[in-house]
Amino acid sequence: MCRPTIAGIVLLTMALVAPARAQFGPENAAMGVLDGFMSAFNARDDEAMCRTFHYPHVRFASGAVRTYETYEHCVEQFDFARFAERFGWDHSGWDSRTVVQANTDKVHVVVLFSRYDADDELIAQFDSLYIVTRVDSRWGIRSRSSFAP
Repeated sequence: MCRPTIAGIVLLTMALVAPARAQFGPENAAMGVLDGFMSAFNARDDEAMCRTFHYPHVRFASGAVRTYETYEHCVEQFDFARFAERFGWDHSGWDSRTVVQANTDKVHVVVLFSRYDADDELIAQFDSLYIVTRVDSRWGIRSRSSFAP
C-alpha cells in the first residue's frame, strides 16, 4: 500500500487550492467592497462610503430611483445625521451575502442586512441586490436595489 508523504499532501493541496482562489477572485473583490461600504456607513463617513461606489451610481428604493452622478454629488447628498434621526438608526450589519451571478468584471450579490438602534436592538431587516463592477481595474458598487427606505 502506498502512503502519501507530507510533501505529496502539500503539493496536492496547493494544486487544488490555487485554481479556487483565482476562480473566486471577483467574488472576493466584491465582498471586500461591501465590507468597506458597511464600515464606512457605520463610521458615518460619507466620503469613504462614496468612494466604494462607481459613478453614475444608482439606487432603487422606496419606489424611487436615486442617481448619484459623481463622487462629489454623492458626498453632498448623503446626510448621516438626518438618516439616523429619521430611522432611529445607530449602525447596520450584514446578515447574509450570496453571490448569485459573477464574471470577471461584475458580481451580483443578494444581501440581507439589519439596522440597529443605539441599544443594539434590531430596527429592521431588508433584502437587497448589490451590483459590484470592476472599472479601470477598481471594484466598486455600481447599483443597489433595496426594499429599505
